[in-house]
Amino acid sequence: MNILLAEDDPDTRQFVEDALGEMGHGVMATASGAQALDWARDSGADILVLDRMLPDMDGIAVLRALRGGGHGLPVLMLTALGRIEDRVDGLDAGADDYLVKPFAISELVARINALTRRTAPAEAGPSFGGIALDLRTRQVMREGRVILLQPREFRLLEELVREGGAFVTRKMLLERVWDFHFDPQTKIVETHMSRLRSKLNEGFAEDAIETVRGMGYRVRGS
Repeated sequence: MNILLAEDDPDTRQFVEDALGEMGHGVMATASGAQALDWARDSGADILVLDRMLPDMDGIAVLRALRGGGHGLPVLMLTALGRIEDRVDGLDAGADDYLVKPFAISELVARINALTRRTAPAEAGPSFGGIALDLRTRQVMREGRVILLQPREFRLLEELVREGGAFVTRKMLLERVWDFHFDPQTKIVETHMSRLRSKLNEGFAEDAIETVRGMGYRVRGS
């Protein structure tokens, strides 16, 4: 997911940017409301996380300019102003959601996911072995059941499903999913694969992913 972040506090901006980046999202961050508005209009982003109190152009002005131009980009307002009238002002200006500081990064991510699922059209992605991926909403379905995955888990599964039952090696996954062209000497693939398996297999009798030593991983055919 491509996320725009407009936040004037450098510590908060870096914290959010790092956290979202670690989850596999692309983040464009700025302290400028005017810059955020330009990016929101032209970057093709999936969502704008917008601070209200920006130095050059406050968040309400950014929202009004964006909505006045007919742009439907989802906007989550992130601000220290938490009074009822502040929330009403933000929502009336066109915000889709309003999160008050201090906040938990898990709640921020949950709200981002909810907004992008709500507004995004479906985009058919690869499918194999009873598993189907929607590349736009990042939704996974196994035998008609929705599976909720973190972004990195989704990318891992996407690589396996795209291979249509062929084996994918650990080295290939490090290069494609993490952009590592060396062995980091960690269990990063195995750890994420374990989490992915746990989520995919809950409620099912058969493991969706097969592991063969020396060959790699593959999605089982249905």
